[in-house]
Amino acid sequence: MKQEEKTSPEKLELPDGKSLILFDGYCNLCNGAVQFVLKRDRKKRFLFAALSWPAGEQVIAQYPELEGTDSMVVYTGNRVFVRSSAALYIATRLGGLWPLIGFFWIIPAFIRHSVYAFIARRRYAWFGKEDTCMMPEEGVMERFVREDLPAG
Repeated sequence: MKQEEKTSPEKLELPDGKSLILFDGYCNLCNGAVQFVLKRDRKKRFLFAALSWPAGEQVIAQYPELEGTDSMVVYTGNRVFVRSSAALYIATRLGGLWPLIGFFWIIPAFIRHSVYAFIARRRYAWFGKEDTCMMPEEGVMERFVREDLPAG
């Protein structure tokens, strides 16, 4: 019997200096978070994709531990941040005083992730859920990755 060859997914390449935020496109809280980042990311460091879009599926294929996640994920090209670590990574790269939130990195991840999970489990009840995935507005469409990213 011939053994099946397993191939690992190719590494995604992001434009220099960019990170990709993956989010639950049906979640009103998550969509609000994306709008929040869009308004404060003056240097346009972040690109966006719903977890269910091809770019999101590519990242999940590259990092099998993300399979089944409905958490916010930040992909930097060589690393992923999830749950509260993703939120802190984002905050530390925004303009204004938001980088001061980086102080919370000193809190152990298991505590930060527990608080994040508490909110995440209730987000649909508290903030609602859409029937269709969020579609970006015209002025920011270029920041959303709807297709596969080129493989490196």
